Order: sequence, then C-alpha cells, then structure tokens
Amino acid sequence: MNLDFTLMEGLAAVGGLVLVGLAAQGLWKTRKASPRQAEAPDAARVEPSMHGALAPASAATAEAVAEAAAPLGELRPAAPRKTARLDPLIDAIATLALEAPVTGELALVHLPPSRRAGNKPFLIEGLNAGTGEWELPAAGQRYGEFQAGVQMANRSGALNEIEYSEFVQKLQAFADGVGAMAELPDMLDVVARARELDAFAGDHDAQLAITLRANGAAWSVGYIQQSAGRHGFLPGVLPGRLVMPGAEDGAPPVLVLGFDSQVALADDPGVAAVREVQLSLDVPQTPEGAEPFPAWHEAARLLAADMDATMIDDSGRPITLAAFATIGEDLKLLYRALESRDLAAGSAAARRLFS
Repeated sequence: MNLDFTLMEGLAAVGGLVLVGLAAQGLWKTRKASPRQAEAPDAARVEPSMHGALAPASAATAEAVAEAAAPLGELRPAAPRKTARLDPLIDAIATLALEAPVTGELALVHLPPSRRAGNKPFLIEGLNAGTGEWELPAAGQRYGEFQAGVQMANRSGALNEIEYSEFVQKLQAFADGVGAMAELPDMLDVVARARELDAFAGDHDAQLAITLRANGAAWSVGYIQQSAGRHGFLPGVLPGRLVMPGAEDGAPPVLVLGFDSQVALADDPGVAAVREVQLSLDVPQTPEGAEPFPAWHEAARLLAADMDATMIDDSGRPITLAAFATIGEDLKLLYRALESRDLAAGSAAARRLFS
C-alpha cells in the first residue's frame, strides 16, 4: 500500500496532505546560540494545557513535566495494544472442524511459532466449549472448533499468493496437530479481495505531519519534553518521540511529536541542539468523535507559540489557515468513505488495516 498518496484532489492545491518540513533554511550563524534548556519544575506555576477530551488527567501531565528532563530511553514504555480479533472485513478466514473437543494445552503446543505469513499477521481462535465464545486458545479450556484468518491488506500492501500459501502451510500443520479438518477459501478469490481492499485503503489513508521550526535559539531535548508535557504529551517508547495518548487503554496515540532520534540518544541530550520537530496525526487510527484533527491543529499552534517556532509545510513555507481549513473539509469526506465500508476511523478493523 502506498504511504505517500494524497487525501483528496483538493489537497494538491495546498501542497499535498503530508505537510513535512524539509531542511532548515539558511546556514547557522557563526556564533550559534546555546539550546534552550528546560526550566526547573515549579509546583506553584499553572501551565497551559490542551482542552477537551484529548487532554490527559492533571496527574499524568504533572508526571510528564516531572520526567521532562530525563533521557527518553529511561522513561516507561507505553501500554500494550489490545489483542486483535478476526474480522471478515479484512481477514481471509478458514474453518477447522473437530470430531470432538480438544484441550487448550494441545492447541497451544501446535500453534505456529510465528503468527505471520510474509508481512501479514494471522490469528487462530478457538470456540470455547464451555462459554460458546471465540477466543485465543488458553490452557485449562476445551475447544470444539477452530478458525484462522490472515489479514488481506495492510500498509505493506495486499496479501499475495506466496503469503497465502505460507498461511495455508502453517494452518495445515496446526490442523494436523489437533486432528482438525481445514476448509480453506479459494486462493484466487482471496488474492482478488486483498487487492481490492488494498486499493480502497490506498485511496483513503491519511497521515498528517507538520514541522515546527525554531525561530531563534535551538532547543535542548529537555526543553522539548517540558514544553510538550505542558500540552498533554507523554514520553514514548522510541527515542525522539513524545505522544498524546488516546482515551482508551492500549489505543494508539492521538498525536506524535518527533525529532531526531540520534539527538535523543546523545551522551548529553541537554546540550544537543534541535531546530525542528514534527507533529503528526495518523487519521485512521483515532475515532472522528475524539476530534483528532482539531487537536492536531491546536497542538501545533500552542507548541509553536510556547517554543517560539514557525509552522511550515513540505516546501518550508509557513502554513496558512486556509490550508488547515481545506484539509479539515476533505477529512470529513474521508471519514464518510471509511464508514461506508464499516471501517470507521479508530475501529479495530481500521487500526489493523492501516498499520
């Protein structure tokens, strides 16, 4: 799946959907200013913050500010994502019939060591004989039937014949181990469906990014962390990455603020200088109701004011309000198109498809 497509034709007039800043204009002056440093925490100071449902609780914001001066590698990891489940909208599903229920222990022994076919994930679920619910095989349970599904498309592209064949081989080995009879969908039909799904996803993906460039002195890593923490951002797992978490546990972040990871890993990140950060929004990953686009726009505006930065596009030109307005209108059309395929932004299926 192509990651660089445009959102709608109207976005071409504002320089494309992905507003990514290029290299900083001009050369550094001979006498470089020292990077701005983070301020010492002041418990009596009231900091501005993002308003609305996307802003985390005050305790989380205070924690982010307290941790702002620490290297990113020493900060706690984000919460893990919830387990994905099979969905006929995006998975090619095979059934495995049993003559009699089998134990969860037997199923676990014969599960494939890798849950991927090429670069497509697949899952095997069991029908719990006691509860009548489909679930991932677990010890201490009995299962009267199994089903397996391989994802037909993601941002790496459509499921192809080789990947489907690998899925079939791994599934057949599992079926033989638990004594099941597998009924598989036709490969040509699956591949055709995968290509159609990939084409739809390719035309309806959207990853927005805007660059904030320092107007004066460069920033230290601690300064960036502290400034972002005031507006609801928390340290991410990867170096050079701060995130605004989603409303539900394990959900992808609503916004990501990124900068040079090599600077974040420097021996003395307090001295290392950063002149640009990128604020991004992965549209299909967050529900429309959470208003991620207004949050992206507002966060960019607040951070630019707080850090004395200019918002620029992929050509290094300042972003206009008209550009934001055009993208916002086109995103409404995108949301409706996703909903028409039961792939609403932020749904489990959409998050898996656009990953």
